[in-house]
Amino acid sequence: MDIATSLGIALGIGTIAAIVVLSGGGGGMFFDSLSVVMVVGGTIAGTMIRYPLAVMLAGLPMGARYAFTNKTSTPRSIIDEITQLADIARKKGVTALENVTVSEPFLAQGVRYLADGYDKDFIVNTMERDRDSFLMRLDAGAKVYRAIGDAAPAWGMIGTILGMIMMFANMSDPSKLGGAMAIALLTTLYGAVISNLFALPLADKLAVKLEAEEVVRNMIIDGVLQIRDNKSSTLVKEMLVAYLPDHHRAAMAEA
Repeated sequence: MDIATSLGIALGIGTIAAIVVLSGGGGGMFFDSLSVVMVVGGTIAGTMIRYPLAVMLAGLPMGARYAFTNKTSTPRSIIDEITQLADIARKKGVTALENVTVSEPFLAQGVRYLADGYDKDFIVNTMERDRDSFLMRLDAGAKVYRAIGDAAPAWGMIGTILGMIMMFANMSDPSKLGGAMAIALLTTLYGAVISNLFALPLADKLAVKLEAEEVVRNMIIDGVLQIRDNKSSTLVKEMLVAYLPDHHRAAMAEA
């Protein structure tokens, strides 16, 4: 689990809840069903107009899954695993890789291709196509959440305008002014919370994870090809370490 994502959302919800409690007015004053329908319904409608339904249905759950989870394998552990595979292939041949258990699914796919004796062009084309397809789906998830983050405040502002219109239309009846003002303010609140606590942070988190995933998958493809060319484990490791940031390279060198 990605602790930062879960902790951040919990802290945000806790902050809002604390404000509601400390205000002394109770939670009822911060809830209006018409405002909820306006912001949520409008946000969903705006997002559906931007993206096909299939993209939304695939992007939302995939984005949530990757935003709240961390990979079990780190780039350093993958480099160590590829180095071990290179050493086995060098000493015993690539067919010996059939009996090796690989933790990273994408790397396991490449190892299977090596053990089955596929040619270089097939390995490169297939793995790059798989990489691009995965990154495209993850990027779609980020875009859907960003679209929600863009639409929610806009619909909150639309609700504010409608609430103000209702106020001015009922100036002769003071009993209706409070409800209209509540709609005007609460729609803005709901739109801002949906956008800034959920949608935009998740979109940014997915963008960061997409970049990291692209680096890891490129590293795996290069490592698989180096193993196929029967390069030594030392050479393979040196080549893959170039993918790491400087501080990770220093830590790996010390290890």
